[in-house]
Amino acid sequence: MLKTKRQGSLIIISGTTCAGKGTVVQHLIQRNQNLSLSISYTSRDMRDGETNGVEYFFVTQEEFEKKIEQGDFLEYETVQYGKYYGTPKKEVHELLEQGRDVILEIDVKGAQKIKEMFPETILIFIMAPSMEEVKKRIKARGKENNEQIIKRFQVAYQEINEIPKYNYVVVNDEVQLAVQKIEAILLSEKCRVDRIEEIAVENQEEIIHEFLMDKDFDNSNSFDFEV
Repeated sequence: MLKTKRQGSLIIISGTTCAGKGTVVQHLIQRNQNLSLSISYTSRDMRDGETNGVEYFFVTQEEFEKKIEQGDFLEYETVQYGKYYGTPKKEVHELLEQGRDVILEIDVKGAQKIKEMFPETILIFIMAPSMEEVKKRIKARGKENNEQIIKRFQVAYQEINEIPKYNYVVVNDEVQLAVQKIEAILLSEKCRVDRIEEIAVENQEEIIHEFLMDKDFDNSNSFDFEV
């Protein structure tokens, strides 16, 4: 009776530093066949263990700027040392038109740009259980000095202030539980009335007639229908 829109949903997942959003996204993709992760483009150098087209599409600074001129990105940002990161327009549109739900793992600034273009975008913010836990996770990495850690904390607090602009917030205190919460969010979004494209309901007399003619229906009892 209900025909839902075929086009997939656009889902943005952001989070503070060391919130574990990357791990959560990986689990979501593995558990849900209709979910696709949009691979961003970047002009930064490829790091050890990374593969082109897996973590990012790696291009030169000149190639990235050409793509900007051609309007190939839904959004892009310039980050540390002038390196670019951008969300590809064509790839995302193609996936959505195929009916696939697409996850964009991007920062707060990028999320707001996408939301302006696509108001129906589902925005989910992932947080660590506490800032003390964030500090533990950063130290466990052992890759950053105190100055870098302080800068990360400053950015994290700024991002937390942006949470009211999101639709949902999920605390990642346990990965599987966080994944289940997001799956519940996505399921509820599929049931939204504004996702209905068409309602096929016959007139009331026809519905009653079909009901009474059903061979499994015991019509020995009488029922009063208001028509």
